[in-house]
Amino acid sequence: MKYPQLVPPSVCVTPCMVYRTDGLNRDGSKKKTVIFEGKCFHSEKSKQKLSADKQLIILSGEALFCGDIAPDSPVIDGYAEISGREYRIYGSEKAKNPDGTVNYTRLELI
Repeated sequence: MKYPQLVPPSVCVTPCMVYRTDGLNRDGSKKKTVIFEGKCFHSEKSKQKLSADKQLIILSGEALFCGDIAPDSPVIDGYAEISGREYRIYGSEKAKNPDGTVNYTRLELI
């Protein structure tokens, strides 16, 4: 059975690069590994959340992607560069269809 795409490719128009940091380079800068490079739907909105340590975290937006951008890892952590601005990933969600395939991926950005 074919399920509808909740985030169709036609709304994904913002250039985006998602990467994780794996250690340091020789010069002390962060070593970046690109997870995804393409387009997303980016929404800038301010939202407040409480962390597990009871700290107030202010989210600055979210990014939605069509399908699974990182099939090898269940949790996406690291950074996202959207329109020349770098965001830290606070949380990630992979919304699944009833058959277990990933419909869309959502990243909460700080």
